[in-house]
Amino acid sequence: MSNIFKRTHMCGTLDASDIGEKVVLNGWIAKRRNLGGLIFCDLRDKTGIVQIVFDDKIPEELFNMADTLRSEYVVGVKGVVRERQSVNKELATGDIEVFVKDLVIYNKSETPPIYIRDDDKVDDNLRLKYRYLDLRKKKMQENLTFRNKITKCARDYFYDSGFTEVETPMLVKPTPEGARDFLVPSRVHHEHFYALPQSPQLFKQLLMVGGTDRYVQIAKCFRDEDLRADRQPEFTQIDLEMSFVDQDDVIAVNEGFLKKLFKDVMNIDIKLPLPRMTYDEAMERYGSDKPDVRFGFELKKLNDIVAGCEFKVFTDALEAGGDVRGICIDGGAELYTRKKIDKLIEACKSYGAKGLVWIKVADDEISSSVNKFFSQDELKEIADVFGAKAGDLILICSDRPKVVFDTLGFLRRHIAGEMGLLDDSRFELLWVVDFPLFETDDETGELSPMHHPFTSPKAEDIPMLDTEPEKVKANAYDIVLNGVELGGGSIRIHDQELQTKMFKILGITDEEIKEKFGFLVEAFKYGAPPHGGLAYGLDRMVMLLAGESSIREVMAFPKNQAAQCMVSEAPGAVTDEQLAELGLKRGSAK
Repeated sequence: MSNIFKRTHMCGTLDASDIGEKVVLNGWIAKRRNLGGLIFCDLRDKTGIVQIVFDDKIPEELFNMADTLRSEYVVGVKGVVRERQSVNKELATGDIEVFVKDLVIYNKSETPPIYIRDDDKVDDNLRLKYRYLDLRKKKMQENLTFRNKITKCARDYFYDSGFTEVETPMLVKPTPEGARDFLVPSRVHHEHFYALPQSPQLFKQLLMVGGTDRYVQIAKCFRDEDLRADRQPEFTQIDLEMSFVDQDDVIAVNEGFLKKLFKDVMNIDIKLPLPRMTYDEAMERYGSDKPDVRFGFELKKLNDIVAGCEFKVFTDALEAGGDVRGICIDGGAELYTRKKIDKLIEACKSYGAKGLVWIKVADDEISSSVNKFFSQDELKEIADVFGAKAGDLILICSDRPKVVFDTLGFLRRHIAGEMGLLDDSRFELLWVVDFPLFETDDETGELSPMHHPFTSPKAEDIPMLDTEPEKVKANAYDIVLNGVELGGGSIRIHDQELQTKMFKILGITDEEIKEKFGFLVEAFKYGAPPHGGLAYGLDRMVMLLAGESSIREVMAFPKNQAAQCMVSEAPGAVTDEQLAELGLKRGSAK
């Protein structure tokens, strides 16, 4: 026989309009206080907390049972909502309480190893080990609910826009997509392996060949790479593909989604069309292909001004084909002492920079770390490039263009963060377009795809594939939010000959093409429509819109920095018998 109290309300939904109502609640005891003839408990469920009250006028057996309650006991109560004498303004339900007339204890709890409260400063690994307790926190439940709103919004919008949700395989053939694959050995086919998909890229293109026309999927993806705050070995994409479209069509559909997303989930009206910025402009002005435009500190090029100067660091960089560029920090001269600048220089070393030149502008003179190489007039000429005024700080980097862009791109956002200029309540969206089709390795000179080998070149640049491939622009586009790539995509190559040429430029042999991409090339022989798409990083999207700094805060059971599941203790060891079934033996990978 069931002894479950069938609840009528959720704890956090009660308010003054419910006074006098009989209610049934279920949840966990968050706190208990015994004042002799009165017992107060905070009862928690996913919606919040409400105070429940027992007094000694109820049957003695019930009062004694209430006296046994402890933190995290799972209970059901029946009672009446009444006005609370001592209002708690910290609680949404702080002006009411529930006077309990019946109680059931579903389960007792040992003392939890972590506190179930949002301000608990517990170690992250301990939080992840006891994630099922951590998830009881109000913030975590709000984040999971918020994530659900975003996925529902996506499904509603794309369904209404004629998209079909299709699941693609999780066990696929290993293909080079830029990151290391997770491999799964086959029990049936010894010495052969599946890969977990880094993305549904090839299969969604096959869906276009198959006539699906508009595809969408909330897709699980896997990449075996080093982790950071916004990266996990398994992650989720809102993945979509469309047939018979160009770049403007894909952008228009996605701008419609973003408008609905911000309105329905954030109650923010965004203005369409969103601004677009070319890759070249983004790099020149912000040092990044995902520019944060919420603040200034834009890059300025100094090559012409410092050419022929006495400072060898600058002239050597220019002679080697490099750049000299800088940023100006408004009011940074006093804020950044020599000691703080030294810390900035140290942080820049991870981006390849060997150092920074600093210039501080004052009313009477300009001081710098290179005073002996530049006159006051020469320093003023540099300051004028930035429009610098008294109290400003100029930071200059000279090196290979990539090092200069990476360093200054990092610096401008890092310093903006230290100065409190990164307003998380402000959302600045823009498209970055016209990416290079290829990247060139600085050491070997070899070409690799900027995005992936299925990205279409701009039609007008196709003739340059044979002569100057490094100058070819891609039909690719990224959507950027507050300096973070929210999603990216491209128009795909649908012509078999062009796709084969792309493989050849990348140095992929006929044998490798057949081995790794043969099924896609084969499919293109039978009438592939023009198509293109985009994929959003769902975890990253939720993180940004929820105002969190790590995607672990918006995932139910994330991995730690060592790619371990602290709850299940995955990855785990296997037996020799299990290995033998797979045609493997211990130590065979050494």
